[in-house]
Amino acid sequence: MDAARVLAQQIADSTEYREYAAAKEALNYSDSAMALVKEYRRMQVAIQMGAMAGTSVSADDMQRFSQISSLLYGGTDTSRYLMAELQLQRMMGEVFKLLTDAADIRYDIPGVS
Repeated sequence: MDAARVLAQQIADSTEYREYAAAKEALNYSDSAMALVKEYRRMQVAIQMGAMAGTSVSADDMQRFSQISSLLYGGTDTSRYLMAELQLQRMMGEVFKLLTDAADIRYDIPGVS
């Protein structure tokens, strides 16, 4: 468990995490931006779940998702936050892959080879 604590501290000290934390802090000052991010995530999960279940998403929902995406990625703080979150998730995926490989457990993680 000592190694896990060291790893946790290294993650907390990483550039990816520090950038994510700073971007999240900046975003916390805007209730509307946070509400938009939450709606974006809700819709993203609904679309992904629908795709996995083989159901299609309505044209209205896709248009709304596209509009929210444009708003979020067009905004400086929201774009910075989402991109930082993506970078942190990628790093965590790579860490997870290293750990599962060491334990000889096989998981296919998209984007991590």
